[in-house]
Amino acid sequence: MAILKAADALSQEAEQIIKTRGLTPAQYNVLRILRGAEPHGLLCRGISERMISRDPDITRLLDRMEDHKLITRARQKEDRRVIKTRITREGLKLLKKLDRPVHELHQDQFRHMSQSDVKRLTELLMEVENRESCRGVPASKTISNSQKENQE
Repeated sequence: MAILKAADALSQEAEQIIKTRGLTPAQYNVLRILRGAEPHGLLCRGISERMISRDPDITRLLDRMEDHKLITRARQKEDRRVIKTRITREGLKLLKKLDRPVHELHQDQFRHMSQSDVKRLTELLMEVENRESCRGVPASKTISNSQKENQE
């Protein structure tokens, strides 16, 4: 429960900054994903897989973003069934305006923690996120990184 409460508090603060530029958190997430996918762009499925929070209607989300000229979608000549989504210059400009305020917010949110504590927290949360890879393996057979370090 503490993880959920902390995530909610952190995301609400970020949402306030993101909203100042007329974006929803999901739209901001898509723009960051697409910036990272440049110059190739991504299929809708690829964007959906990388989203922080799953959006059940990713197609409508992309439609709205395309209407606002933040992204483009184009059928591929090699295979007309494939539609690639890319961030536009306008989308990149908008992200650039948010980069510093969001970075400063994250710095402020974790200023009470040492760099090593933040790094360790990130590692632990990644272990929780990647728990699917351990499904079917008895708990006694899984060893966390911290347990491995203690054994060495």
